[in-house]
Amino acid sequence: MRIMLMGPPGAGKGTQAEFLTKELKMPHISTGDMFRKAVKEGTPLGIEAKRYMDSGKLVPDTVTIGIVKERLAEADCSAGFLLDGFPRTVPQADALEKTLKELGVKLDRVVNIIVDKEALLQRLTGRRVCKACGATYHVVYHPSQGGEQCQLCGGALYQRSDDTEATVANRLNVYEQQTAPLVEYYEEKELLLNIEGSEEVGTVTQSILRALEREQR
Repeated sequence: MRIMLMGPPGAGKGTQAEFLTKELKMPHISTGDMFRKAVKEGTPLGIEAKRYMDSGKLVPDTVTIGIVKERLAEADCSAGFLLDGFPRTVPQADALEKTLKELGVKLDRVVNIIVDKEALLQRLTGRRVCKACGATYHVVYHPSQGGEQCQLCGGALYQRSDDTEATVANRLNVYEQQTAPLVEYYEEKELLLNIEGSEEVGTVTQSILRALEREQR
């Protein structure tokens, strides 16, 4: 199968992608990995992407699509893939559809992980990091046994600036603005599978697998 995975920050896409790719025996294709690979290998598109990244600018869609096409054309994607982190907008989705058509394939399903905004805020604002060793904790899901200090080295724990409630709320708002049209886009194409993502990780994985299995029948 050729699957796209989408969901807001904190929905657990990375964790689900790891489990799903193992279970379904397909490569996990993430935008970040593709950029790093293209830059490391020094491909023409990788060099161009690096130029934008080094100057702190967004990589243009034309470059991103080119890198996506290069990756999806590789042999390990011939039997299927899990695409994560792309597309993020309707123009990118149109470009992806055109690219897949050129490769002679199409998306089978788009898995949309849904989590209540309050739950996402709790997940994302509860992270604490040790100033000394960098160990990561969560005030609810993985608290340090040392309280306000790291249980490993005794260093002070702090909240990163991008984990504050105001910053997280802004990230979630931006995601909603970008992806609301994308949800409608894939609903109209009858590709969208909405999955409740508030449950325990393993439960969410099984929900996704069962939904995909039903769609294959």
